[in-house]
Amino acid sequence: MNESYDPLPQSYLEIQKATEESGFNMASDLEACSLLRTLAVTKPGGKFLELGTGTGLSTAWILDGMDENAMLTSIDFDDSVLSIARKFLGSDPRLKLELIDGEKWVESNRDSRFDYIFADTWHGKYLLLDEVLEMLKIGGFYIVDDMLPQPNWPEGHAEKAEKFVKKLESYPFLNITKLNWSTGIIVATRKY
Repeated sequence: MNESYDPLPQSYLEIQKATEESGFNMASDLEACSLLRTLAVTKPGGKFLELGTGTGLSTAWILDGMDENAMLTSIDFDDSVLSIARKFLGSDPRLKLELIDGEKWVESNRDSRFDYIFADTWHGKYLLLDEVLEMLKIGGFYIVDDMLPQPNWPEGHAEKAEKFVKKLESYPFLNITKLNWSTGIIVATRKY
């Protein structure tokens, strides 16, 4: 079986070029992005959250899987990368891009509930995990990537990743699938 990612989201190639030119090296890969789009299709009219917009590569794929009634909130604290997402995706009425620190956003939105959460930054993954999982609706997806060792991981990060996985596995309200594929993906669903 050959992997195919066609069709690519409309602005993907432009975002990818701008990402390379910016030097940003923490974007999700094609495999992870393809899965994000496929899972997004299962939540018509859903409320989506992306923690860590980056340049918008994964954002483009999530939007590509969403229907016209769904809404995506995507946050990042770095305007230099968020400006790329804003340039290519900012006109989509289903998207709300926010320049804000992850902790501030989570603390300000604790009563919000989402059908789909892609945690691609420290907040919602290594920090404030309990608070973010409280935001996940029953039947909702919680998705993380970069769980296999990455060249850009700082020293000691492998231990943090291992602790994070053990913590996720300890939650009785989650069903978890760990995929030893792409950059290492975990998909969890909330049971109750």
